[in-house]
Amino acid sequence: HNSAVTPEAATATATVITCLCHTASAMPFFHTCGPNEAMVVSGVCHRQPKLVTGGRVFVWPAIQKVQRISLNMLTVIVSSPRIYTMLGVPVSVTATAQIKIEGSKREMLHNACQQFLGMNEHQILEVATQTLEGHQRAIMGTMTVEEIYQDRQKFSQAVYDVASQDLLNMGINVVSYTISDVSDDQGYLRALGETDIAQRHRDARVGEAEASRDSGIKGARALQAERQAQLQNEAEVAKSQRDYELKKASYDIETQTKKANADMSYELQVAKTQQKIRSEAMGIVVVERSKQIQVMEQEITRKERELEATVKRPAKAEKFRLETLAEANKNKLIWEAQAEAEAIRARGEAEAFAIRARSQAEAEAMAKKAEAWVEYKDAAMVDMLLNMLPRLAAEVAAPLAQTEKITMIAGPNGDVGAARITGEVLDIITRLPESVRQLTGVDITKMITKSASNATSSRA
Repeated sequence: HNSAVTPEAATATATVITCLCHTASAMPFFHTCGPNEAMVVSGVCHRQPKLVTGGRVFVWPAIQKVQRISLNMLTVIVSSPRIYTMLGVPVSVTATAQIKIEGSKREMLHNACQQFLGMNEHQILEVATQTLEGHQRAIMGTMTVEEIYQDRQKFSQAVYDVASQDLLNMGINVVSYTISDVSDDQGYLRALGETDIAQRHRDARVGEAEASRDSGIKGARALQAERQAQLQNEAEVAKSQRDYELKKASYDIETQTKKANADMSYELQVAKTQQKIRSEAMGIVVVERSKQIQVMEQEITRKERELEATVKRPAKAEKFRLETLAEANKNKLIWEAQAEAEAIRARGEAEAFAIRARSQAEAEAMAKKAEAWVEYKDAAMVDMLLNMLPRLAAEVAAPLAQTEKITMIAGPNGDVGAARITGEVLDIITRLPESVRQLTGVDITKMITKSASNATSSRA
């Protein structure tokens, strides 16, 4: 429904419009910013502040407010001088970090505005530096000097992982974090470098370099144990300072206990170090002995080669020559033996033929004799006996023919001289028929008598 505008309302409206026009003439309505900063607009019409990065925004004068926050990259030098590491060795670390307020993520930019709006870059840099230094100190206390110095990537990653989370909660992104310097005023890092140099010298000169390397290592370990004890003591002192009013007495006792343990640990480490030094000295002697053995083995090898060249090879040549001659002689003997065997075989065959011929003749003669014996019987046997008597007499007299001297002694009625010897031979022959009868049962005397009677009868 319609309502009439009163003159008073129209006058008030005109007055307000006039004031706004005068204000607009004094402050522009549009604000702009580059890509390296962000604008925060708050006031009327904004329940939450409006965030604008790298652009422009319309701002009502007097009823709205615009603020700016830098998005530039900031370089933070994080210095942690004389921080005790896990083993009690004080070391100084200087790192360089690149940070910036993250403007591409609204939530992080909103957190950054809550934390840093109204601060300049120097103030923001101070907050980030303190945060990074705190985390860097904490990580240094959990690592050894060797890990920090030799594995800087691991140390940097550990600090980055811890610190970046806190800075992200503040709206700051850690773009990079690198270790620029690691140093100490106790000579510990120098000792580590000397250890590496000693190791390289050990490869060139086994004996002296090993001793130098081991001395450096053992000294570093002793120093490490001592620094660890100092770290424990100082940690206890820090705890006593933190709770000084409540637990001063108990922490004093604990500090003294830790100090005594540290002294005992130091003495024990010194004893272990001396023992290892002695062991390494023995190792040097063993290495020297090994080198001497290698030299002796090489000399043995050289002498064996010399013996091979001067003795064994000539001996092998002589052996080959002798074996060749022996093989030739063996072949000669084999051929001669084969020829002789062939001659013997030929002679044997000839003798065998002669024996067979003679045996056949004797067999034929014996066959004839056998036929004659069958025909004449006793007469044949008598004839054979008569033929054998001269041979028998010759066999009986043969020993007498070999006698050089015979001495004969005659009895009162005996003969002397050749007649006596002949009589002895005839007496032996006379006894032959009786010996044959006793051995074979054949009575030669009867057979001769019977043969003579048969012959007489046949003539009559």
